[in-house]
Amino acid sequence: MIDYDIDQNGIATLTWNMVDAGTNILSQASMAAFSEAVDKAAAHDSVIGLVIASARKDFLAGADISMFMEIDDAAEMAVLAGGAQGMIRHLETCGKPVVAAINGTALGGGLELCLGCHHRVAADNPKTRIGLVEVTIGVIPGAGGTQRLPRLIGIKNALPLMAEGKRIKVEQALKLGIVDQVVAPEKLLDTAKQWILDGGKAGNPWDKRGFTPPGGDLTDAGNQDFMAVANAMLREQSKGNYPAPLAVLAAVHDGINSPLDEGLKIEAKYFGRTATGKVAQNMIRSLFFGMQAANKLKGRPKGFDPRPPTKVAVLGAGLMGAGIAHACVIRGIPTVLLDATQEKADGGKAAIKKLLDREVEKGRLTEQKRDGVLSLVTATADYTDLKGTDLVVEAVFESREVKAEVTAKVAEQLGDEIVFGSNTSTLPITGLAETWKKPENFIGIHFFSPVHRMGLVEVILGEKTSDATLAATLDFVKAIGKTPIVVNDARGFYTSRVVCTYCEEGMAMLTEGVKPALIENAGLMTGMPLGPLSLSDEVQVGLLYKVRKQWEADLGDDFEPTIGWPVVQTFVEKFDRTGKGSGKGFYDYGDGKQLWSGLAEHYPVADQQPEVESLKKRLLYVQAIDAARCLEDKVVTTVTDADIGSILGWGFPPWAGGVISLIETVGIATFVEECQQLAKEHGPRFEPPKLLQDMAANGDSFHSR
Repeated sequence: MIDYDIDQNGIATLTWNMVDAGTNILSQASMAAFSEAVDKAAAHDSVIGLVIASARKDFLAGADISMFMEIDDAAEMAVLAGGAQGMIRHLETCGKPVVAAINGTALGGGLELCLGCHHRVAADNPKTRIGLVEVTIGVIPGAGGTQRLPRLIGIKNALPLMAEGKRIKVEQALKLGIVDQVVAPEKLLDTAKQWILDGGKAGNPWDKRGFTPPGGDLTDAGNQDFMAVANAMLREQSKGNYPAPLAVLAAVHDGINSPLDEGLKIEAKYFGRTATGKVAQNMIRSLFFGMQAANKLKGRPKGFDPRPPTKVAVLGAGLMGAGIAHACVIRGIPTVLLDATQEKADGGKAAIKKLLDREVEKGRLTEQKRDGVLSLVTATADYTDLKGTDLVVEAVFESREVKAEVTAKVAEQLGDEIVFGSNTSTLPITGLAETWKKPENFIGIHFFSPVHRMGLVEVILGEKTSDATLAATLDFVKAIGKTPIVVNDARGFYTSRVVCTYCEEGMAMLTEGVKPALIENAGLMTGMPLGPLSLSDEVQVGLLYKVRKQWEADLGDDFEPTIGWPVVQTFVEKFDRTGKGSGKGFYDYGDGKQLWSGLAEHYPVADQQPEVESLKKRLLYVQAIDAARCLEDKVVTTVTDADIGSILGWGFPPWAGGVISLIETVGIATFVEECQQLAKEHGPRFEPPKLLQDMAANGDSFHSR
């Protein structure tokens, strides 16, 4: 676990080498082993210094997060933090010079360990990321980070890194003073040892009498003003939903003027509070463990050998098709991009080049690498160019007739043994599969726009989709670096269906006379990335109209208008305002973006406005209720997929852990009771499904099921 070696010069190298774990982490066992190794080196008279290194690709990824889920008492959690602090403090004060040889990524507790060393040397590795990222899972640095980083680089430089959970490259870390040297990877250990041989001293500056952080402590008026501004900004950014950034600020404020050991106690207290809070527990469960499970393809059927595609075809070279093709070629998969004309296909390839050019401008790609990636794209209007592909993703116009036409043409060239995926977001997969001779090889592969930024792929099973096809599709999603969820066929599937409840609840509020700006701000205050009216414009009101009209045609007398349908219908048929794509929807998109002035005329504002908290509750609860219905109807089959899909798919607030985790955050019984009251006030869409009512009656829980 910790390899120990002393060279001929008396330098002890302690190498983290957790071969049984995916990466090096701070666990109870590894911390005990490391402390033992430090004791051994400190007690050895011939040892003149210590180098802390890693035998793995990354230096140290941070703490074993599973420890956080086992403790629900803040004081006990603070003791856990104290253990990690004690290990690093023991290293820091061992009396011998200590160097961190940072070969790869050092995040969270990994960087905190480095900060306890007396010198830091990093390998010049473009993939390395350094940072105190704990706030991204709802906690604060708990192994000394909030106390050492501001003492090392100053309050003004340290606070934004911790409060935002930034991951920075080694050159930026060097510029800030987080690392002292950056060298070629092959020179890393020799350089670290040379610092000791050149007379490197034990101890850190904050343990010396009279120490003041760079830029001063909180007796400095400029730092006092900075902290006040930072407090206001963090409160505005968090909307009161995320305690961790404010706890970082508090730990720095309360501890920076104290001796380090007192500061560590203060940090442990704040760590215990955040780590045992509901927000952290939600974020850890969904964003850490849930994401891990999804990315490891936990839902992949057993008994099928890995089958990543060797060549992919994308039908339709528009915005979505080009984005899907880009996702493939950037991962080294040759891709045929086909459209009705060569001009359209070339336009799609040009869009891919534009995305790659941006990467070149940012220094993430060389021109040579860009050209190599672009060479993997075959832009064509000729179906014979599809020969040799083993997976097809159809991303043409959202029309059954158009999709059926291209499906038939693909079958002529490739037969029906390959996996055929449709990127439809609304049309039932089972119906589309009827045009493919082997419907068991037909599946939905729903990407989100813009593809290069959105990490989720919703995989939709038709009634006859085989396990082999599902396995191959999940292999494809993994190969292009996306996160999959698996859902069953239904109108709107899962993500498109539930996100529409948010949009339409905003429209319902509009018809009730709620001020449009209040509706939008209520949405933003929940933590959603956009207000419901703004999101409706992004989704395209015209698309919502076409989808509902298709449903009306399919269902006939069984069609039940949704709560927002009258508004959608009016906006398209009467106002010709179809969303952002046309430049006009709930907003005007001429010079900037502003709410349409005509809203006041057509949807007069009521004299009495509701409390913003009641609007926030409606906007969140309407989504959670429908997600629970999706679970009840087996549209989505796991709580993890429901939660991950909501966060990655349409931006449901991460603080809640996802739509289903929100229900448990409120408490299932309380949630059911509040929904029943909302149903009395606003209609049956808020009526909780039987699944939730039964769980409330039985005292059941989603996460213990």
